[in-house]
Amino acid sequence: MSKQEKTKKVKLEEVPQPPETQQPTLLQNEEGVESHEAENEMVAGVEEVNEELVTLQKELEETRQKAEEYLDGWQRARAEFANYKKRVEREQEQIYQNAAGQILKRYLEILDDMERALKNRPQEGYGAEWAEGIELIYRKLMNILENEGIKTMEVEGQFFDPNLHEAITSEESENHKSGEIIEVLQRGYLLGDKVLRPALVRVAK
Repeated sequence: MSKQEKTKKVKLEEVPQPPETQQPTLLQNEEGVESHEAENEMVAGVEEVNEELVTLQKELEETRQKAEEYLDGWQRARAEFANYKKRVEREQEQIYQNAAGQILKRYLEILDDMERALKNRPQEGYGAEWAEGIELIYRKLMNILENEGIKTMEVEGQFFDPNLHEAITSEESENHKSGEIIEVLQRGYLLGDKVLRPALVRVAK
């Protein structure tokens, strides 16, 4: 071999050859696929969690609305029961007053008789002592009736009121104004704020 051919061969050997293109291995392909699948699973999991969160929020809102409805209904029922209880108590009180009034009204005639007897009471002797005993009984009976809510009407010096008084006569009087009560012939009584018996009166014209 000539010297030139040897030199040419050496130079060709010294020329760097291009690197071989590296092809991805099977293991690398599998890792990429697994990584992609894991990413897809993570995205799917996040979406599922979001859907569940939306569902829970919707259920929470529905539950809150139902709770408000139940609370509102309970408050209305409680108010209605309170009003019903008050109405029943008023009705029971009215029934009691009516029944008590019918019974207590019978004792007013006894008071009338005692008042008439004491109006002409004797001032001396045995009759005076007897009158004192009658007056003691009269006061005890009045205390019992007052404890039951009965009050005597204050009529003297007032003007005639058909809701409270019953006029027996209407007559001229120089000492009284028209419509003013001249005299009480029979006392009137109240049971609470209700008229148990009107007062019998003489009225000035």
